[in-house]
Amino acid sequence: MDFTIPVELENYYTELERFIEAEIEPLVAKDDNVRFFDHRREDARTDWDRGGLPNHAWEELLREATTRADAAGHWRFSTPKKYGGKDGSNLWMAVIRDRFAQRGLGLHNDLQNEHSIVGNFPFVAMFETFGTEVQKQEFITGGFERKRRVAFGLTEAEHGSDATWMGTRALRETRDGVPGWRIDGEKMWITGMHVATHCAVFARTSGEDGDARGITCLLVPNPTPGLEIEEWMWTFNMPTDHPRLSLTNVWVPEDAMLGEEGRGLALAQSFVHQNRIRQAASSLGAAQFCVEESVKYARQRKPFGEELAKNQAIQFPLVELATQCEMLRLLIYKTAWEIDRLPHREIEKQLSDKVSMCNYWANRLVCEAADRAMQVHGGIGYSRHKPFEHIYRHHRRYRITEGAEEIQMRKVAAYLFGYLGPRKGRFESSS
Repeated sequence: MDFTIPVELENYYTELERFIEAEIEPLVAKDDNVRFFDHRREDARTDWDRGGLPNHAWEELLREATTRADAAGHWRFSTPKKYGGKDGSNLWMAVIRDRFAQRGLGLHNDLQNEHSIVGNFPFVAMFETFGTEVQKQEFITGGFERKRRVAFGLTEAEHGSDATWMGTRALRETRDGVPGWRIDGEKMWITGMHVATHCAVFARTSGEDGDARGITCLLVPNPTPGLEIEEWMWTFNMPTDHPRLSLTNVWVPEDAMLGEEGRGLALAQSFVHQNRIRQAASSLGAAQFCVEESVKYARQRKPFGEELAKNQAIQFPLVELATQCEMLRLLIYKTAWEIDRLPHREIEKQLSDKVSMCNYWANRLVCEAADRAMQVHGGIGYSRHKPFEHIYRHHRRYRITEGAEEIQMRKVAAYLFGYLGPRKGRFESSS
């Protein structure tokens, strides 16, 4: 068993560091762009008069960073070579995302807008696995050309984690001689709709409430008649791009269906695994950053003539956090490595519980680490002149939005007790 990070990965990360120093850090220093990362960050990023959406200057800066990263061959790293990527593995992505977050806040990797110079593209795997050739060309190639951007329309106000009970319905309907689907319902927390060209709307097309089968994914253009943004939801973490929307008599043609009819939840699950393991790595890195910053401050700060670090009340909580970071890093890297060894469709059957372990624990850990960093730093830690409040506000959402930690724990329990996964049936009585 070899735990050594491949030398090729170390070399590539060194290349990324050189790129950040040569291209990204000068971009932050230009035109007072540092305002998006210092104590002014929340106000600088938010268009308070436009529903709290990200303002144009902030999003243009993100676009410029990813354009430079794409030109250098980094942005599409995780995608297949045929789409201009490097077939970057989940293990490599986990290591990169972990180390990026350990650098602290910065334009290289600011996940408040799901932004990184090494992009995360779970939709690519989804379209590659379930899409038609026409859909792959339109949404994968078109996505990298910035002509297409898809939002993920699963959650509803009354049905968050219980997706099998969703109220949105789609019925077959022919209009002007063209077969298609009529969609009616509501969705909520559909991130990125202000810039999305399409929303992947999940709707029940057959079966009964509570059935896993019978839910279908339909690609709805944005804007389209009957699709209305009802309001932008203001959140703990600003800016916000999470709307509540309604669909009334929305019609799409038959070829708007992504994947198989009635098998939409399997498609949705394919989306979450890559997303969760990479997001877990980012939360881990942010937690490590909080620990390291606290250690440095505790060594420098000398109340009553003694280093703050000499107090066990400071040492022991940071020791526990540092220990958890080390253990979690091993689990995340191992799970990412195992994902790379499985066909995409097998991940849900074999490793979903491990992905959930990584994700819910990492998201909880970073919140604890950010809170501890505020405590160690005292008043200045509570201020916006340190990054800890921003880290806490951002990562706190993932204890809910990336699959609530309670739901992920249920998934782990189902695999542990043999109701799902490789252990299914192990404990059933033979009588």
